Amino acid sequence: MNFQKTNNITGWLTFAIALVVYWVTMEETASYWDCGEFIATSYKLEVSHPPGAPLFMLLGRLFSFLAMGDVTRVAYWINMISVLSSAFTILFLFWTITLFGRKMMGIRQDGSVTESQTWLLVGAGLVGSLAYTFSDSFWFSAVEAEVYALSSFFTAFVVWAMLKWDHIEDESRANRWLLMIAYMMGLSIGIHMLNLVTIPALGLIYYFKKYEPNRWGILLTLMISGALVLFINDFIVPGLPSIAGSFEIFFVNTLGLPFGSGALFFAVLVVAGLAFGIRQTHLRNRPLLNVFLLATSFILIGYFSYATIVIRSNYETNINENAPKDVMSFVRYLKREQYGSRPLLYGAYFNARPVDIEYGSPVYIKGKDRYEISTRKFSYKYDPANETMLPRMWYPDGKKAYERIMNLAEGQQPTFAQNLAYMFSHQISFMYVRYFMWNFAGRESDDPMAAWLTPMDAFTKVPALLEENRGRNNFLMIPFVLGFLGMFFQI
Repeated sequence: MNFQKTNNITGWLTFAIALVVYWVTMEETASYWDCGEFIATSYKLEVSHPPGAPLFMLLGRLFSFLAMGDVTRVAYWINMISVLSSAFTILFLFWTITLFGRKMMGIRQDGSVTESQTWLLVGAGLVGSLAYTFSDSFWFSAVEAEVYALSSFFTAFVVWAMLKWDHIEDESRANRWLLMIAYMMGLSIGIHMLNLVTIPALGLIYYFKKYEPNRWGILLTLMISGALVLFINDFIVPGLPSIAGSFEIFFVNTLGLPFGSGALFFAVLVVAGLAFGIRQTHLRNRPLLNVFLLATSFILIGYFSYATIVIRSNYETNINENAPKDVMSFVRYLKREQYGSRPLLYGAYFNARPVDIEYGSPVYIKGKDRYEISTRKFSYKYDPANETMLPRMWYPDGKKAYERIMNLAEGQQPTFAQNLAYMFSHQISFMYVRYFMWNFAGRESDDPMAAWLTPMDAFTKVPALLEENRGRNNFLMIPFVLGFLGMFFQI
């Protein structure tokens, strides 16, 4: 039995199964939440809510042409993006599982695979990929025009590509895979930032191939990987446009040059700096730094899909949220400033009253021939007695919900213990574990408040309304148990 042929055929079989399932169950028009907005902005290349999804918008525009001028079919074909990308996610997930299996069995790239090993690898790939195919959350996102399905495809692809890199012995060929991964990550920024969470895992794959592993090496790798996530998430995505904004203010307001001159000068500076660095590291035989600079360049090339947002905004499209026409408004758009901030680590409780206002940096808007200050950013200051670590109950508009869930009296300030109790009982248990177990244990019904099911629930008599609900599934926790067994086996 030829493993490579069997692996390819079975992988495409899982793709076909996923494609048929998602296509048959696909939403034919606009569904809830952001889907209608994404369909409309894709069809006319308009500007959606911050921070935008320009690559999804461009792909949606291409798929809308398949409607052949029939506007009633535009939503159908834009929804098809999620169907196809989800099916490809399953394909690359299957191949990722078989690659992991080969590594666990110690089978080299050029090594032979026995028939029994082929059955084991293909069987594991089928179980894992098909379990994910029919998981609640993934299936839900696979049939509507949202960014999560396409983001999942990019995530699956970069993990598979990193494992392919791991199997290649030739250094020059292997580096090409790293650059492709960087480019795909750059493209994924134009869809959703979720792809960046793969970097620590990719970093560990790199470390285990290149070095003799030890505890300190693993810790250092995770720290470097975290720094890379921050480098892309904070420096490249909002940071570079922010620096360009500073250049723009100086060139226009101080030097009296035309609008756009500062941003253009900074862009030329970045390109020239990268070109110089790539050439120098090549001449001085610094391969690691050379690959890093090349990877940064490819990330920026992928990230350049965001130019679409500024270009289309200047055409005054019907949907033009925040109107990011220039570099200053574009930075605010990228940073999601309209949503405000939330106290993740330290802040006030929901019923605390501000005692002062602290003003920060100015907000510039485009004037007639210079940038003018329209207002200043500000933040509220609170009495330290009303602040806490990990403020989970902080949102003022959630007052009634907090009081109901935690049995708080009107106006009562929660204690730190109640704050933690809310975090564990509501945020972690109800809002995360419940969703997680829907996918790998079972779901009571299609109601958003439905509980997850245990094997014992299969023998429990329930009302006909629940028993006949098409959203009711009991997996007897088999996918959950298989996942834990696999995790502990690898550890």
